[in-house]
Amino acid sequence: MHESATMGRSKAGAGLRGWLVVALSFAALSLVFASRASLGLMMPVWEHDPGWSRTFVSTVSATALILMGLGSPLAGNLVDRHGPRLAYSGALLLVGLAILATAQASTPWLLLVAFGIAGGVGNGGMSMPLVSAAVAGHFERRRGLAIGIALAGGSGGQLLVMPVLGVLLSTVGWRSTYLVFGAMILILAPLAWLLFRRPAPHTPPALTVIGDGFLDRLRGLGGDRVFLLLLGCFFLCGLTTTGVVDVHFLPYAASCGFPLVESTLAYGVLGVGNLLGLILFGWLADKTHAPFLLAAMFALRASLFLVLMNVAGDLPLLIAFAAVFGLINYATLPVVANIVANTIGVRIMGLTLGLLFGGHSLGAAAGAFLGGYLYDMFAKYDFVWVAALGLALLASALALMIGGPTATRRRAAPAAA
Repeated sequence: MHESATMGRSKAGAGLRGWLVVALSFAALSLVFASRASLGLMMPVWEHDPGWSRTFVSTVSATALILMGLGSPLAGNLVDRHGPRLAYSGALLLVGLAILATAQASTPWLLLVAFGIAGGVGNGGMSMPLVSAAVAGHFERRRGLAIGIALAGGSGGQLLVMPVLGVLLSTVGWRSTYLVFGAMILILAPLAWLLFRRPAPHTPPALTVIGDGFLDRLRGLGGDRVFLLLLGCFFLCGLTTTGVVDVHFLPYAASCGFPLVESTLAYGVLGVGNLLGLILFGWLADKTHAPFLLAAMFALRASLFLVLMNVAGDLPLLIAFAAVFGLINYATLPVVANIVANTIGVRIMGLTLGLLFGGHSLGAAAGAFLGGYLYDMFAKYDFVWVAALGLALLASALALMIGGPTATRRRAAPAAA
């Protein structure tokens, strides 16, 4: 009886720890994503003090994004091999120090090293896929909901933290703003060290991947049908969201005759939808068959491009598009994370999601280019949305190919000799 009570308390404690990890992840993503977006606030200020051009600041931002994409699979492998504690706390420490160093920057090279290089590497360790992998190890039930709430911090950073940064910038100046901001991020680093534990509290599913080396894992994933299908889905996901919508939505709204205030209002509605959709579809991923849910989300996304082609002069329709599209914009992340956990396994989830994130980034880059190229060719966005519609339907078909309920089995490893 005493043993039973002890086990019950242990399980309750593990549950509490898991939700504390979710809360920490929400806060960490809010601050880290806001730090990345803060360059938009700083560009006009830095043109006057200390005189850095927007081209140079954009180059710093691009450097950070490239290093983030390259570093994400490596950070994911670190999470798989040694647990999330080191990667998580180290990433927060690096981002916090990078922001503090940026506050002291007086020359261009220091900004590039601090924000672009150190900050980019730190952001690679605090990307949404890596947070998904870290949170997943603390849950078996309600895994999708937990991941969705944690990832909602990415949108929360823009909706909650950015206005605070704006107020600080206008009252105490950019250097003091970054000092306060960097200190806030650093405070989370020791909390991450205390909250995350190694090994993960739940035993992960067995895998078909042979060997523990980095190259062995890459080879194993390269031959995994589910991973390849998800990689195709996520490439097309990045193309049809971050690539064409995030980059070209506001220019398209302007070309449809909407004033800037109305366009940015719709974009803000899309941001709120991002936050709510992560939580909603994270919860649904626990209640439904995740590959079918993912396919339905891509099909809905395709139909919304038809709506987008008919919003000219109709502000309520533009707002409606933004609201619904926002719900399924980032929401594929917890659904994909759930599929990875149930089919490929938690043990290499960090590396898997890191590679998928790289595919998503490549798709986003292709979508951004495709949107500009087709607009320059035809002087209108209709062909951009038609192409996006077709590619979203292709992503839906790939998700369906992941299979029925038997595809989400926990695949057994070969028996030990």
